[in-house]
Amino acid sequence: MRFRNLLASLSAADLVSILFLSFLSFLNIAFASRVTAWPELLLVNTGFTALILFLANRAETRKTRLYIGLHRWYLYIVVLMVFKELYFMIRPIHPVDYDRLLIEADRWLFGVDPTVWLFQFAHPVITEILQIAYSSYYLLFLILGIEIYRKHTLKSFDKAGFLIVYGFFLSYLGYFLLPAIGPRFTLHDFHSLSKELPGLFLTEPLRAFVNFGESVPTNIPNPAEVVQRDVFPSGHAQLSLIVAYLGFHFKLSSRWALGGFTALLIVGTVYLRYHYFVDVVAGVLFFWFTVWSGHHIETWWVDKRHAMENAQSSTG
Repeated sequence: MRFRNLLASLSAADLVSILFLSFLSFLNIAFASRVTAWPELLLVNTGFTALILFLANRAETRKTRLYIGLHRWYLYIVVLMVFKELYFMIRPIHPVDYDRLLIEADRWLFGVDPTVWLFQFAHPVITEILQIAYSSYYLLFLILGIEIYRKHTLKSFDKAGFLIVYGFFLSYLGYFLLPAIGPRFTLHDFHSLSKELPGLFLTEPLRAFVNFGESVPTNIPNPAEVVQRDVFPSGHAQLSLIVAYLGFHFKLSSRWALGGFTALLIVGTVYLRYHYFVDVVAGVLFFWFTVWSGHHIETWWVDKRHAMENAQSSTG
């Protein structure tokens, strides 16, 4: 009975987070001979799973603003935490980069390398705008989440939160299946990027911020060896489209700004040489699949929770 009560307190986002953390833990154990940090990663996954269960239970039983808020906003942290965990897992588990395959796919589609072709339109003003838009990625989730949290119901926030965290986890599966580092390392000279695509004022610090987030220290001689394998699909395209979709779905006052930044961000993924064009195509397809399958999964789990809650009431 106590287990059923705990299970009934989980939102769809809680459920998918626990399942994905369990999946990563299984991989860490299965590939323990390759993943040197597996004990630490297993400990982190177990601890965060316990935290999710604790927050879900407290939010349901205590119903205080603090626990209700923490139960919703931990999603932002788990997405970032898992992203960094992949850094220690993907290359040891799947040590092959598939950039050549993605390059050939782009050439088959267009007859050229899109990042090379776009260079003819390069201008510091364009670079500045697109780098700002690309770097605004994680701010979009905060803008979306804060407005929904303040102006809509918790049910709406849970729906949006689930779709976003579920979308992130789907993109992370893509990183495992087709690890790649992107055209700024393969088709271009990473160390010449600032000279070839200079911006105005914010481009360089924002570029450094993105590099830091992808585990590329400043002035490292071998950036392709240490960068995170996170190219296919383009999570920037997939998740920003989800943000824009949710903005218009809930008729947020920020929806047009979210849509505008999403459009610029998607163009920037290729122009700034972070992604191949086929990554963006995959991101769009992952966006569609996330929304389509996410609706069915969330509806199924909401119905299951209601059934468990009704069973508790009848036996109580």
